[in-house]
Amino acid sequence: MDRQRVIELRALLAGTGWVERTHAFARALRHAPHDVGGLLLVGPPENEPWHLAAHLTDEARLCGVPQLAPSLVRWSPPPDAPAHLSIGLERLEAAGRHDTLLIVAPDTAPANLLERAADARRAGATLFSVVGDDEELPELSHESLLVRADNGLVVPDFDTVCHFVSTAAGEEHASRSRWRMLRDRLARALDLGAERDDEPDWAME
Repeated sequence: MDRQRVIELRALLAGTGWVERTHAFARALRHAPHDVGGLLLVGPPENEPWHLAAHLTDEARLCGVPQLAPSLVRWSPPPDAPAHLSIGLERLEAAGRHDTLLIVAPDTAPANLLERAADARRAGATLFSVVGDDEELPELSHESLLVRADNGLVVPDFDTVCHFVSTAAGEEHASRSRWRMLRDRLARALDLGAERDDEPDWAME
């Protein structure tokens, strides 16, 4: 799903609360305290979040924010996998206060994933989760996005919500970059104007 399609879907869901929910979650994720390479993305063994990893990597590249590029943690990476696809569970075991763990679980998270998440949090890692049908993981997380019906709330499908999060994660950085460029241009224009005001009258004839 490309960015334009995501924007169109968000327009259709305006007023349902999902645009605001995903933006708030993405904003918190952007400001989570992790180093480059310290955003650890993991899901259940049978449902690794490949697509979200790819989209966050694209957003990181487009916005020039390497902290957004996740390290996809896999349960059993094959020995011949390329470097970015060979990160195993030992990376979770080494997680600490300079890491953010993002767990994506469309169904109930398995017990072994919950145990590893709890260990990472005790070691100081910040824990985020996007979950569908799970009770324990949101309670364990510092920030959690629940993708399920609640008091009549319209619910898009799980993959769509993940797309909303990845797009929103890059948007603020892009907006801030554009604002910095505009601010710098304005500052240069003001400086140039001040220099001209300081020129003697004969220099302007």
